[in-house]
Amino acid sequence: MPAERSSGTTRRLRGDAAGIAEAARLLARGDLVAFPTETVYGLGADATDAAAVARIFAAKERPRFNPLIAHLPDAATARAEGDFDAAASRLADAFWPGPLTLVVPAHARTSVCDLARAGLASLALRVPASALAQDLLARVGRPIAAPSANRSGRVSPTSAAHVLGDLDGRVAAVLDGGATPVGLESTVIACLGGPPRLLRPGGVPREAIRAVLGSDLLDAEADAAERPVGPGLLASHYAPRAQVRLDAERIEPGEAALLFGPDHLPGLAEARAVTNLSPQADPAEAAARLFAALRDLDASGASVIAVARVPMSGLGEAINDRLRRAAAPR
Repeated sequence: MPAERSSGTTRRLRGDAAGIAEAARLLARGDLVAFPTETVYGLGADATDAAAVARIFAAKERPRFNPLIAHLPDAATARAEGDFDAAASRLADAFWPGPLTLVVPAHARTSVCDLARAGLASLALRVPASALAQDLLARVGRPIAAPSANRSGRVSPTSAAHVLGDLDGRVAAVLDGGATPVGLESTVIACLGGPPRLLRPGGVPREAIRAVLGSDLLDAEADAAERPVGPGLLASHYAPRAQVRLDAERIEPGEAALLFGPDHLPGLAEARAVTNLSPQADPAEAAARLFAALRDLDASGASVIAVARVPMSGLGEAINDRLRRAAAPR
């Protein structure tokens, strides 16, 4: 099928039975469809079809060495694609369906194409908790590769409007399921022999994973960004157009301010725009609002977004990971 198949105006499908059926039809014929999970909107393509997967890379302008997550409707279909050791099995039992991605050795008989796996002997698998996503995946009946539905490196989308802002005319349709409740990508853990390794913090906090495994996780290796074995490992990622300044203790004139908690920073009165992720200092609320807040502040036209300190506990680790990548040199 030609690469320009999804050109033109992107359709906005309702998240009802008719919309799900149409989205499944489009995916089955090789088109790109953005759809909501509980984390963010994913840009879906048939993971068994290399031509369809190639359209994801073209639409996102994404480096081909960065592997994609294959989404499945349930744990049984996910286990049919990869080899699960004892740790991977415990994590799948505890957190699927949910915001956890497991990177495991690929079965020799895996249906996920080589391009979606970035040529690796491993693959990334997830079973989302969203009922809408589960219905769509079950109807398609194939693994669906679905990175975040945005241009590569930009802020991840938590609504259909965000998807259209980045990808209108580049994809066939977006299935509108409203705002995503978690608002932060999945936690990614590699179970590839030896102790499990945390590749990307996300919607399942490290503390919850530690409680299931009975031990702590190793962190991603220092060179993970050079050739990632999982998604979300590029040094510069989730980036707005404005520069991001972390751990701000005051706001300089004309900067946009991203706050956390009840305390106000000096200079706030001269900020170009202000958003508080959570006045109550609730990490879950902050995670759900993070990407939308970055987009809103970026739209203010400020050249710098100054970010107040966010504690590292719980989901704070994942929030700080996204902010650090947003602030990385480009």
